[in-house]
Amino acid sequence: MTPDQIESAVAASMPQAIEELKRLAAIPSVAFPGHPQEPVFAAAAVTEELLRSVGLPHVQQVAVEGSFPAVYGEAPAPPGAPTVLLYAHYDVQPAGDPAAWRTPPFEPTLIDGQLYGRGCADDKSGLISHITALRAFQGRFPVGVKVIIEGQEEYAGERLEAFVERNPDLLRADAIVVADTGNPRVGDPAVTTSLRGMAAFTVEARTLREPVHSGSFGGAAPDALAALMRMLTALHDDNGDIRVPGLPRGSFLGQGPSEEEFRKTSGTLDGVSLVGSGSLADRLWSSYAITVTGLDVPTVSGAVNAVQPAVRARVTVRVPPAGDPKSTVNAVVEFLRQVAPWGVQVSFGDFTVGSGFQADSGGKARAALNRAMERAFGRPPRDVGAGGSIPLVNTLLRQFPAAEILLFGAEDEEAAIHAPNERVNLEELRRVATTEALFLRELSLPSALGI
Repeated sequence: MTPDQIESAVAASMPQAIEELKRLAAIPSVAFPGHPQEPVFAAAAVTEELLRSVGLPHVQQVAVEGSFPAVYGEAPAPPGAPTVLLYAHYDVQPAGDPAAWRTPPFEPTLIDGQLYGRGCADDKSGLISHITALRAFQGRFPVGVKVIIEGQEEYAGERLEAFVERNPDLLRADAIVVADTGNPRVGDPAVTTSLRGMAAFTVEARTLREPVHSGSFGGAAPDALAALMRMLTALHDDNGDIRVPGLPRGSFLGQGPSEEEFRKTSGTLDGVSLVGSGSLADRLWSSYAITVTGLDVPTVSGAVNAVQPAVRARVTVRVPPAGDPKSTVNAVVEFLRQVAPWGVQVSFGDFTVGSGFQADSGGKARAALNRAMERAFGRPPRDVGAGGSIPLVNTLLRQFPAAEILLFGAEDEEAAIHAPNERVNLEELRRVATTEALFLRELSLPSALGI
């Protein structure tokens, strides 16, 4: 196929792609404990159906120990052609408070060229970009194709990492496309060359056998909530820099967003200062970050006049690409033990870790992607980092050191992933799907193969 034919094929299939994305995003495939499992399995079934629909001769669900099934598809490489592995995930973050959404989180809603709903961007847009790119070839793929779509990346991605380590031949490829990132802005092409790793845990502070009356006992009885608050606020200094020993600030060589851009995309309120030191690129892409992502405490509406005996918090740590998530979480846990006041009983559990990633300078696959992205977007891409984590990437790098790993996608910085009112820009989705299809063609050409 010529580039013109590929672009026309992708454009013609976009109405179908949008309907498929709506269908997927309507499924509340939250793979966190405590959420219904049936929708996750339903999303796996729809993913399997979509992969079959694009002409992959071999598609199946594969069991992942301790997790939901991954969906795998494969088409053999034409003689002399390389093989490309395509990755995405079909599970999503919890929706959070429905009142914070302008549209129902699991009723995909199209407004002014944007599709709103949980998972529309992260990462069902990645799945649909793969489907749309592959559909353009009508089953006659110019390269070998392998596809792996996992079902629990948002909560326990390390379980697929173990699967990859046990089944390396299944996913072996010359180039790997991870469609779970995006551009700084819509229409501003970029390739993500750096990912922070991630560590997370739950901490519990316990002081009393049971709640006691705040009038009768307050002032002497140790409040577990006050103790935990003191511990958590001790993690940062007044400037917002991390106080945990052994977690230094890093530096990113490329250009990050301006403060004006970041304040806009993050929704920082007027008069509220950004936190931390160093450039924004340093803080977002190459330094540690600690965030309290959840608290188990009495709600304001359900509050009673009692001193709390036990409270819990979920703590997430973002780790620079060169950092070790396990030693990082150990350092944070030890720090919290040391700053715990009043001899409170502190316990930790529900640990999760995932490694970061730093791409090489680029090779034939990156050159092919640059050409494809320049045609699809009208200008060449630049390198950016990402503060988020994709647990599988570093495992793929270790297992397949000769493969080039390429990260791009339709999740632009204003897509509100992991937040209320998540959305994907449909024109951006078209450009990304076009990029991927053009890349598969470019990679099959004699110039890319060194012929």
